[in-house]
Amino acid sequence: MKTRNKFFAPLLTLLILVLIALGVTHIHKSSSSVSGRLQVVAGENFWGSLVSQIGGSKVHVLSVVSDPNADPHEYSSNTTDARAIATANYVILNGAGYDSWGNKLLSASPNSSRKVLTVATLLGKKDGDNPHFWYSPGYVNKVAAQMEQNLISLDPGDKGYFEQQYASLQSSLSGYQDRIASIKHQFGGTRVAATEDIFAYLASAAGLNLVSPPAFIQAVAEGNDPPTSSVVQFQEQLTSGQVKVLVYNEQTVTPLTSNMKQLAAQHNIPIVGVTETIQPPDTSFQVWMNSELINLENALNAQALGR
Repeated sequence: MKTRNKFFAPLLTLLILVLIALGVTHIHKSSSSVSGRLQVVAGENFWGSLVSQIGGSKVHVLSVVSDPNADPHEYSSNTTDARAIATANYVILNGAGYDSWGNKLLSASPNSSRKVLTVATLLGKKDGDNPHFWYSPGYVNKVAAQMEQNLISLDPGDKGYFEQQYASLQSSLSGYQDRIASIKHQFGGTRVAATEDIFAYLASAAGLNLVSPPAFIQAVAEGNDPPTSSVVQFQEQLTSGQVKVLVYNEQTVTPLTSNMKQLAAQHNIPIVGVTETIQPPDTSFQVWMNSELINLENALNAQALGR
């Protein structure tokens, strides 16, 4: 009897795995046909918003990371995420180590017909590079163009529709991107600080001089303790009036970044909050970006007027 149980348990486990695999395969084949829409999974809601606007009524988009109260760097995937990726026609990941959980889920459910866009790969970036690509207007334009092409390749019959949606998105994106150009024209060269490297791409695009110690902002982004020398340097920048604005990542908060925020407030340095993911989650990418830029512009104006 013991011998029988010894062999029966592995056989039963194998049978269950086969049935699950068959079920996933069936779901994958039927998911897009039942809804009539391409099933798209985006690792984060900023990429999800863009592909949703291009895909329109022809896609169903699930954005995995969208919690305003969580640090996306620390996200852990679950069975719902695994199921969604297993049945998706199109998966979009940020890459550069930002959402490595997604790569594991892709490997766990191989599918030759599923299209995958890894933004870091498209941009020629690698693990260790600053992964906050959505804060670069140039990168956003390049990613959106690739999304359009990928959707067309998945659904050639709706090419004209996707092209029309993409043109509308481009027009809409120009609003926040024109604001970046305006900030550069008016405040180019202004010295600013940030608690994390999330702001680096946008600072560059807006012509602002980000002077925060690189060792500090990179360590915070990676969840590490910054070198003591970089902490002292950052504190001196805030207390000596070397910077006009402090940009604060509201989703990567530590006692040290909170201390920098308090120090800036004590020395009348305007603080501009930014987030990793779209806030509120139900708004569009460009509305979210524009609202952050308005706050930045107002802070720079206030400093220029000496208030």
